[in-house]
Amino acid sequence: MMRYQNLMVGDGLSDHHRYPFACNELISMIDLGYSRLPKDVKAFIFQDCLSAFRLLPEMNTTAAVSAANLLVKSVESAFPKQKKNLAIVQFKQAKVALKRRTKSHEESRDTPSLPQDVLVHIFSLLDVSSLISSSQVSRSWNLATHEGSLWRSLFNLHFSHDVLTHIHPGFDWREAFKNECIVYNLSKMLRSGRGYCSYCDTLVWHDNFRCPKKQCQFESGKEQLDPILTHQVVNYLLGITSSSDESNLDESDSVDSGSTESDSVESDSDDGDGPGLWANPKKHTERIPTP
Repeated sequence: MMRYQNLMVGDGLSDHHRYPFACNELISMIDLGYSRLPKDVKAFIFQDCLSAFRLLPEMNTTAAVSAANLLVKSVESAFPKQKKNLAIVQFKQAKVALKRRTKSHEESRDTPSLPQDVLVHIFSLLDVSSLISSSQVSRSWNLATHEGSLWRSLFNLHFSHDVLTHIHPGFDWREAFKNECIVYNLSKMLRSGRGYCSYCDTLVWHDNFRCPKKQCQFESGKEQLDPILTHQVVNYLLGITSSSDESNLDESDSVDSGSTESDSVESDSDDGDGPGLWANPKKHTERIPTP
């Protein structure tokens, strides 16, 4: 039970950007490990699923709706009848509320778009994940998120200029940031929202690739978290640490659950691009907190 509480899934559900990631974790927990979990952990997962559906109208994003739709499918396939029915009722109520809220927003959407310089200033206050998400909202937002000064600031925050051979007028800071993310394997964290902090020995929701705890940030300096994928969160919850055990888990439970991981969560492979992300072809040695 402590491991599940340490994951702070509920905190992820309450955050607009992390909501889809938290839903994907719940999906993986249900599809890959629900039958192996103790009753108290199952009770926490059930409550978090209800919270996910209840919070859906407040999220009102395509990614959130898609994640919630996949979550309800996992709930239908794994939960006992009574809990399943309660969850489905909560989900249907959330969809009705979401539709009403969306209609209300559309009717009141008569304000002009903000000037690009104002958008750039606002986006300068965002972290990497939020900036990438913002680029998918509209054409004007996408254009503003490509402003070089934004990516130069992020590059200065996370990386050293020593890795750059030359900087010239018109230098593509977004491309430079993307390349460094691939080199350091950080795109995984952008897909899962998670990282492993060796200073507090915890799986955390990353804050600009760093542990959100101030003490850890002070001790680590610019050191990045180790990337963690969704299936690794499930393995941590189940106490699985070896690569062979992970393989067995993925193979056996994908058959037992009647659905594959690729059907329910974002791809954990390094092949191909996620929405708004870049390719991440490198492998990484997994590090999981010790039991």
